[in-house]
Amino acid sequence: MISHRLDIYQSIQIDSRQVVGVEGNNPSGHCFVASKIIDCIPCLKSSSVNFPPAKKQDLDPEFASTDQENISELSMIIAAGPFTTIDNLYFEPLSDLLAYARRKLPQLIVLMGPFIDSEHPEIRKCSIHKTFDEIFQLEILKKLQDYVEYMGSSARVLLVPSTRDAHHDFVFPQPPFDVQLHDVKHQILSLTNPGTFNANEVNVGCCTVDILKHISAEMVSRKPADGLPWDGRSKLANHIIAQRSFYPLYPPADVVPLDLSLAPEALNISSVPDILILPSDLAPFVKVLCLGESNDVEEQVKCLCVNPGRLSKGDKGGYFVELNYQGSPQTSSASIVNI
Repeated sequence: MISHRLDIYQSIQIDSRQVVGVEGNNPSGHCFVASKIIDCIPCLKSSSVNFPPAKKQDLDPEFASTDQENISELSMIIAAGPFTTIDNLYFEPLSDLLAYARRKLPQLIVLMGPFIDSEHPEIRKCSIHKTFDEIFQLEILKKLQDYVEYMGSSARVLLVPSTRDAHHDFVFPQPPFDVQLHDVKHQILSLTNPGTFNANEVNVGCCTVDILKHISAEMVSRKPADGLPWDGRSKLANHIIAQRSFYPLYPPADVVPLDLSLAPEALNISSVPDILILPSDLAPFVKVLCLGESNDVEEQVKCLCVNPGRLSKGDKGGYFVELNYQGSPQTSSASIVNI
């Protein structure tokens, strides 16, 4: 057996289940002396990769702009559940969000579960008198249908399920919701979890499992004494793309019912999206990620990572993100909004 010694002078941040490459030498034949950790596999930019149909969803052609000046520009409101407070099932935060959207007129609203939260006290106590599907239809889809009918044919809403959705298949990866709204079927759509979609030539990846929180619990880091301070949240998000996976932990956290046999390639990130949406219990943020090393030959690949936070926190409203993507991550603007 060969022993290992790690002499690392670079700053590192890895988790205990991460796949890495190691450079070093074995001068004696008995001890491998590691000098460098390679924790990132170069990824292509999303525009240079053709996704398989099951992996990427294009919003309907009417959504795509015909004005060349608007290509790669997209206004979005991004929110993640729970969508109601813990003291009732009135879904008032969702109503407040849609009222805000009526004033701001985004091209797209992305809503990420849980919608019918299996951890809500009323649902855990089984004190409700409707089925989970009925609550989803009446409190979620009906509100969204009223919104798109009020806004007109240009409004779009995209739903992404969560493993905490009581009315849906909870095993991860998840299929999309079966949304049966014939009058607005092209305006209210659902995506797999995780999944990617394209709107106005902007490629977006999203996953509702709290991978940022799970990775932070497994992370081991080292920073040289003279090293520059780093942004921990950006490091966590960078880690996901570096591992080319929406959920690069195995075995998974106890709360994640992962079954890789359902869709072996569903977790793969084959290219860097323009926007990566990762809702988390951690503090909300919007960060520009710089991937790989900068050099004179190739420009660093950049990605805009969004954690919108939670739309409700306990018995109070929470946060969501209003985002205007304008051609590239570094030229875009975003606001974290408290309701």
